[in-house]
Amino acid sequence: DGTSAFIHIGDAQRLYQLGHDVEGLRLQLTDMFAAPQLLPVLAAELPEGSVAVSWSDSQGSLFQAVKMEKQMVRLLLLFIVLIAAFNIVSILSMAVSAKRGSIAVLRTMGSTPSSIMAIFIVYGMATGLIGLGLGLLIGVPLAQHIGDVVAFLEQLSGMQLFNPQVYFITHLPSHLEWSDVGVVSGFALLLSLLATLYPAWQASRVQPAEALRYE
Repeated sequence: DGTSAFIHIGDAQRLYQLGHDVEGLRLQLTDMFAAPQLLPVLAAELPEGSVAVSWSDSQGSLFQAVKMEKQMVRLLLLFIVLIAAFNIVSILSMAVSAKRGSIAVLRTMGSTPSSIMAIFIVYGMATGLIGLGLGLLIGVPLAQHIGDVVAFLEQLSGMQLFNPQVYFITHLPSHLEWSDVGVVSGFALLLSLLATLYPAWQASRVQPAEALRYE
């Protein structure tokens, strides 16, 4: 607001002595993300010597910064999911150690190594499903109402997270992409399955005679 003024186009042409010409033309598209693809087509329709620039070029540094932030957030979330997968591995490994006697009894009763392995895979997948369900139950409503949550915390603490004198926004907007939710959920289930394989394989290798020697 401190650097722009709106006047009649005729007055601007007289002020800059342009006659009936203009210095530039700005177009607004229905789909803003189609601008880079349509830029060459529009540039071909302009007079010779004209320069066509899309919003992704003029605001390139800002969007590069946003892109880098998104990549860092993805990396952090990946590490969080990997830590959760290692927790499943450790839980199942401790369960195998604690249940060696029970596994040996099942083996002596005729259970095959594959059936023992299937038991621990189901156990690990159940743990992963419970964690995924709780994560969706908490995460989806929080993502949809994060702006209200931030506003409540600002009102409670008396602090303002987004100062309008510094940032271009005064609240935290959110838009939930269900496709992202599906991809993350599928990746979490896949990691849960992979995390169960090694402990389940360990359980299937328990030898009944060795496990029951000191029982």
